[in-house]
Amino acid sequence: MIEYFATHSESSEWKVSVLDQDEKALQAKCAAFPAIHAVGADLSDAVVREGWIQQADVVVSMLPAFMHVEVAKSCLVHNKHLVTASYVSPEMQALHDEAKAKGLIFLNECGVDPGIDHMSTMEILEKLRAKSAEIMSYESFCGGILAPESPSNPWQYKFTWNPRNVVLAGAGGAVKFIQEGLYKFIPYHKLFRRTEFMSIPGYGRFEGYANRDSLKYISAYGLDGIPTMYRGTLRRPGFCRAWDVFVQLGATDDSYQMEGVSTMTHRSFLNSFLAYHASDSVELKLMHYLQIPQDSELMELFEWLDLFREEPVGLQKGSPAQILQAILEKKWTMTEEDRDMLVMWHRIYYRLGGQTFRLESSMVCKGKSAQNTAMAFTVGLPVAMATRLVVKGLLKDRGVLMPLKQEVYQPILHELADWGIRFDERVTLEA
Repeated sequence: MIEYFATHSESSEWKVSVLDQDEKALQAKCAAFPAIHAVGADLSDAVVREGWIQQADVVVSMLPAFMHVEVAKSCLVHNKHLVTASYVSPEMQALHDEAKAKGLIFLNECGVDPGIDHMSTMEILEKLRAKSAEIMSYESFCGGILAPESPSNPWQYKFTWNPRNVVLAGAGGAVKFIQEGLYKFIPYHKLFRRTEFMSIPGYGRFEGYANRDSLKYISAYGLDGIPTMYRGTLRRPGFCRAWDVFVQLGATDDSYQMEGVSTMTHRSFLNSFLAYHASDSVELKLMHYLQIPQDSELMELFEWLDLFREEPVGLQKGSPAQILQAILEKKWTMTEEDRDMLVMWHRIYYRLGGQTFRLESSMVCKGKSAQNTAMAFTVGLPVAMATRLVVKGLLKDRGVLMPLKQEVYQPILHELADWGIRFDERVTLEA
């Protein structure tokens, strides 16, 4: 995003200030771009935040999602446009009428997922509607994982996005979708055992688990009455089964603080969720409690994470989720040898001329380094491109918006293709 703002053809007309509480990391990101004004600032301080919002024409918030509403309220006070990559929360949606009345654009869900998923979907749907096709089923999956070129890792995964969001994935509310006309609801404790498998040409097999509330996008996509609507997250096969162990143990719980954290080790953290036994090892108790066979590859995955080692956690306090995150970051933090990969896949069934077709559309983007990641490209670029559309006054709609209109998604998808982010589409006639 910073690179786009600094090097775009119109950048000489822009004055861009980038703020972050980690000034050293920020300066490193901006060092190659002298036109960017990099400032170390604690934006959790309302006074500091207000001061910078007052100076802007357009505010781009890449802050933690829970802070967006406060930023948006300040934008209302000071009559500033806002762009974010995050989901539209009910609190953000509640600001729609006031933002619209003031002629403001609060454009959300402009990253990759949500973001590019919406834009690519709408482009496909509009083309099918132009042919008078009947959309029968919509499925979409997206995930950030390690590229095959990375050093061997049995999980085939490392953190390429906010680690806390990964640890808490699926715990934030009901997971809902509709399948063959039947509404489906997956409780958190079953989420990672209800997976689907798919193959993406050139990249092999993946598994996906349901993501949040798929139902709210039925109307947004203009698919009222569709029998199947399913949105999910992609991982390599085997990941979800292993992650489910953490869920069943209670290791992803963020609702309470644990005791004895300052002296806790990886092994004692795991043991704290298991029954007491005078002689059985942690490994045996884990296998017995969750019915894991002794020769299961799951035990190899946990051993690779050093979960059974007497290694200090390294925290003074924390919830189970925070402690698990600290343990995982030791092995799942990207190194200079690692490259990430962003994978998106849509499958749409439709009827046209009395025949049924299956359309599969996939996009794979690989990172260039541990810093210049595929996640950074696919989140940062569409946000920057959306911001440019706002700055140039090219969007007609006002209020709390998503990138669902052609005036937003068409120029962004076209420009993303110039950066190498494009979809491979295949249509098959069903028997």
